[in-house]
Amino acid sequence: MKFALNLAAFGNLADARTLAELAHEAEVAGWDGFFIWDHLQTEPGVAVADPWVVLSAIAMATERIRIGALITPLPRRRPWKVARETATLDRLSNGRLIVGVGIGGDWWGEYSAFGEDPGDKLHGEMLDEGLDVLTGLWGGEPFSYAGKHYTVREAQFLPTPAQSPRIPIWVAGIWPRKAPMRRAAHWDGLCPLAAGDANSPAPDDIREMAAFIRQQRASSDPFDIAVTGYVGNKTLAEASALLRRYAEAGVTWWQEGFLPTDTIDAVRARIHQGPPTL
Repeated sequence: MKFALNLAAFGNLADARTLAELAHEAEVAGWDGFFIWDHLQTEPGVAVADPWVVLSAIAMATERIRIGALITPLPRRRPWKVARETATLDRLSNGRLIVGVGIGGDWWGEYSAFGEDPGDKLHGEMLDEGLDVLTGLWGGEPFSYAGKHYTVREAQFLPTPAQSPRIPIWVAGIWPRKAPMRRAAHWDGLCPLAAGDANSPAPDDIREMAAFIRQQRASSDPFDIAVTGYVGNKTLAEASALLRRYAEAGVTWWQEGFLPTDTIDAVRARIHQGPPTL
C-alpha cells in the first residue's frame, strides 16, 4: 500500500505556493503522493484555486511523488483542453501524473450556474466519450472522433505525455452503482466514494467492488484502488490494524484527506508525522 495526502485546493488551502510547499514537505517526509480536488466553485465566499496551475507549481517543487487532481469532472471541461494540459503537466513532472476522472455533481452549481445541464446520465455519456478523446489525443498521431457529444477532425497533439503507453487513469464511483465500476474496470484504477454520510467506504465494500471489477476486466495489468480517509488521530496500532483490513480488501493507495476548513498548520503537522505503517 502507498500513502498520499488529499487536499482541497480551496478555503484555507486555496494558494498554489502553499500547496507546493506542503507537497515538497510531504515528499521529504516520505509520502508517495499528493493529490488535490478539482472544483470551479464551492460555498459562497470561499476562495478556490485552479487545479492545473496548482499542480504545475507542485510538479516544480517535487521530484518523486505522484501528483494529480482527484477527481476532475471531465464533462465540465473540454477533453482536448484537458489532453493538452495533462500531457504538458506529465512532461513537466517527468511522468508522475495520475489523471482522476468522474462525472462530478451540481452541489455547488458547477454545471447549472453556467447554464449547463446537470444530469448524471448525460455526464456519464460525456465522460465515456471524453476519455476516448483524451486518450486518442495523447497518442500523438492524427486523430479523428465522431461521437454524440464530441467531434474531432484530424487533430494531432505533440508532444505526447512522458508516460508510456499513457498517463494512468483512475475513475471515481459510488458503490453499489455498477456503471462507474464497469467504467473504472476499463482503465487503471478506482477512487471509491462512500455512499451517504460515511467518510470512507468500508473494507467489506471495497472487497465487493474489487471482486466486481475483476469480473469486468479483460486485462491482467495492475489496478489501483485509492481510498481517502484519516488515521492521523489514531494510535499507531489502531491505524495499522485498520489499514491492514483495507490492504487485504484490495486498497493500493491510502490518502489522508483534508477539508477546506482544515488549517495549514494542521496539514503540515500531519505531513511531518510521516505516512502510516502497516
